[in-house]
Amino acid sequence: KNQLKIFKMVFIVVQKKSPYGLLLVVTDKTAIGHIFKENGLQLDLSKDFYKGDEMSKEQAAELIQRARHIHLTGSKAVGLGIELELVDPGRILHVGKIVHAEVMIEG
Repeated sequence: KNQLKIFKMVFIVVQKKSPYGLLLVVTDKTAIGHIFKENGLQLDLSKDFYKGDEMSKEQAAELIQRARHIHLTGSKAVGLGIELELVDPGRILHVGKIVHAEVMIEG
């Protein structure tokens, strides 16, 4: 009996208030706790900055619509930013084996 496994996208999302509005940090759950380095760049996903609440793709997408500044880390998080037409695929930062993008919403 073959069983199809459904892989649910799970993100760790941190909401922070900033002088400019909501800052949202959306990270692939599987990337939390790891450190990525390449060419003098480092993303330390073990820091408190990345520790937040588990959310589904739908929950994260809803919050993203209200955010003014968004950090997206990991292929699924960056992919969500692309899907929502917030991230230009040509402007993605690669650090080791992880991708990262930042979005500023004007207004």
